Amino acid sequence: MKCEIEFLPVGDASKAGDAIVIRYGEPYDYKLMLVDGGHAKTGEQIVAHLRRFFGPSPVLEHVVLTHADGDHASGLRTVFERIPVRNLWMHALWLHAEEAFPLFANKATTIESLTRRIKGEYDIVSDVYDLAAEQGCAIRPAFAGSDIGPFRVLSPDLWTYLHLLPQFDKTPDPDQPAIERQGLWIGKASPASRLFESVKASLQSWTTETWDRERLRDGGITSASNESSVVLYGSFDGGPVLLTGDAGNRGLGWAAEAAVRMGLPLQGFQMVQVPHHGSRRNSGPTMLNRILGPIQPQHGPTRFSAYVSAPADDSKHPRNIVLNAFTRRGGYVIATQGVSKVHWGGFPARPGYTAAGQVPFFDRVEEYT
Repeated sequence: MKCEIEFLPVGDASKAGDAIVIRYGEPYDYKLMLVDGGHAKTGEQIVAHLRRFFGPSPVLEHVVLTHADGDHASGLRTVFERIPVRNLWMHALWLHAEEAFPLFANKATTIESLTRRIKGEYDIVSDVYDLAAEQGCAIRPAFAGSDIGPFRVLSPDLWTYLHLLPQFDKTPDPDQPAIERQGLWIGKASPASRLFESVKASLQSWTTETWDRERLRDGGITSASNESSVVLYGSFDGGPVLLTGDAGNRGLGWAAEAAVRMGLPLQGFQMVQVPHHGSRRNSGPTMLNRILGPIQPQHGPTRFSAYVSAPADDSKHPRNIVLNAFTRRGGYVIATQGVSKVHWGGFPARPGYTAAGQVPFFDRVEEYT
């Protein structure tokens, strides 16, 4: 089976996001799939793209919302208003309130109150759910082991997700000791700490890097919401594909463990998605070695394509230090940065598209702070 994967340009300045259009099958017998919908204005862009290249009445076999963040969910409202969708795969946070109830700090509230509060805080995700239901779309939970067309969900599993949910930025306070007992405590950043991290990231200092001196470090921490991202593994002609959403080192680790249990090989990918727009907090050398393989000799042949979705004028994404890490392990790194980029995956290239250029290896990278 062939698989064409197109990363649409999403966002501007520091407002990165994801919208990935997938065509799988054969050139004259294929189905369409969408992974994430970017920002609100991305929805119109997705609709126009689908109609331009797949006819005036395209149908999406599957839509996957990888996680609840607005830069992945917002544009899906327009998609569901304009395009027929047969299956929506997502995490409807409020529907898990009862199962996750013991993991929230306030034991005096009711399950009904907790459900209403979560649904109210995540109104964009709720809107997507309601629009899908209105058009008669099947709505399915996207947890490990689910098969979505030719893709298998590697992460998260339901049990892990329930422990992450109370740690999301907009859910009520978590029961930290209960979550710590299961080894799944990440924490919940306060508005002040998020502002501090944003300011610190904007005051970036620089250093030199060589092929043999990797400055990316293990131990990066990203949000619980990011770690809840759906990680997808697809098997196709030419080798497997890995789509990572905004998963961090934990989510990637859970995905790798699931792949081993499911008998799905790692380190032989034809294409991978660079997690979270190339953030340094989401990838570390040890995890990249496990998933992609070890560092390769400099100037050797490329082993896989690595796509990163980031705006053209974003000073924080992607990080040179992360792109270098993928290049070292044999990646032909491609960044959207304002332009659609396509992994053709056996499908013929469309007229008007040109070959995507490779991001160079950078000898000047961000200090890891």
